[in-house]
Amino acid sequence: MTKKQKQDGSATGIGGRSLALLWVLGLLGQLCWHLENQWFNTFVYAKIGPYAWIISWMTAISAAATTFSTFFFGTMSDRMGKRRPFVFWGYILWGIFTVLFGMQEFIPPNNLVAAAVMVVATDALMSFFGSMGNDAGFNSWTTDITDETNRGQLGAVMAVQPVLATIIGSVLSGILINLMGYFAFFTVMGTLVAVAGGIGAFFMREGKKNASPQNKQGFWKQFFSVFNFKTFVKNKELTWVFLIMTFYFICFNFYFVHVGNYFIYTLGFNEGTTGIIQGIGLGLAVLATVPAISFINRGKHAAIIAAGVFLTVAGLLVVSFCSAQIVFIGLGLMLVGAGYVLILQTTTAWAKNLYPEDNRAQYEGVRIVFFVLIPMVVGPAIANLIIQRFGVPVVIDGNAGMAPSSTLFFAASLLTALTLFPTYMAQRCRRP
Repeated sequence: MTKKQKQDGSATGIGGRSLALLWVLGLLGQLCWHLENQWFNTFVYAKIGPYAWIISWMTAISAAATTFSTFFFGTMSDRMGKRRPFVFWGYILWGIFTVLFGMQEFIPPNNLVAAAVMVVATDALMSFFGSMGNDAGFNSWTTDITDETNRGQLGAVMAVQPVLATIIGSVLSGILINLMGYFAFFTVMGTLVAVAGGIGAFFMREGKKNASPQNKQGFWKQFFSVFNFKTFVKNKELTWVFLIMTFYFICFNFYFVHVGNYFIYTLGFNEGTTGIIQGIGLGLAVLATVPAISFINRGKHAAIIAAGVFLTVAGLLVVSFCSAQIVFIGLGLMLVGAGYVLILQTTTAWAKNLYPEDNRAQYEGVRIVFFVLIPMVVGPAIANLIIQRFGVPVVIDGNAGMAPSSTLFFAASLLTALTLFPTYMAQRCRRP
């Protein structure tokens, strides 16, 4: 539970139990998202074929499932005034469908359409229940137990977790996949998420701010109320903060879903080496969150985001032009990772400060539209066009296709710079 705000208005801490759960449930969730965003995509190339269009469909459909799930279970969570049941069942089912995704390895490879449909469907179900547990349940709980005095710390924790998950998931996952194969790997990770997530939910305490349902209208009326565009855009600052997420993460999904296949099939590394390279670079990037905390708590959001955009653009250019040298690849990934954690840390804290009190979980659904749905539909679709036009021809197990080239990262660097526009507009709309 969040400690009470000090009388002088200075920042408070987050209680020990809540902090432990923030790390356990948050890191587990990010590990599972990392598996989906990287190793599900290398699985497609390794077990089905080098078809970027399957990855584009997989990311788009799973993003739609994520969005609907967050809105649906978020509305239900707000009405019940509870988060724990959604965390408990969501994490368990999330883990189960992660295991089931690995079973797609046993689909006969001679039917491409059937294999594509099955991996897309299983990924969508995994995302559906993942959002039930992580977005509608866990993320809403983090808003309940914090306030404006300590969301810099919360933003740091939640920004570091995806990077740590990427480091752990890249290094450990690459080694485990080399040792035991995809199916055994997904089975181990899915079981870990289901068991640990289910146990962790038992130790959660509901936030006092969410102790009882506050909205008395009918379920579907409340569900659709959040789609009232006129009401939503009245909060101009929050609208522009969400658009910062959209601009930046369109570019992020533009290149990140293809990073693994770029390293393996274009640069020639194996899964283990790929994970180690990413792990070293991203491990150093975590340090960027520490100085950002005080700036965020003092309301210097736009400055931190501008710094994050600069670092990301610089890192993508290094990866694009210096991919032949492993040291520079690591440097580029470190810069990209530092930019990523700064953007995620800052937008997380900034948006949560602006959520309406009575339907926070529903606004996690709105965030998912801008943070996940639009970026994961638009980004990979554009990337697919670039890969087909400027990619590297490859043949994997007799299947001909295209692997990503360095052009993908150069294009992403140009698009990422556009994030400065909504950042400027959000700063202009800041409430006094």
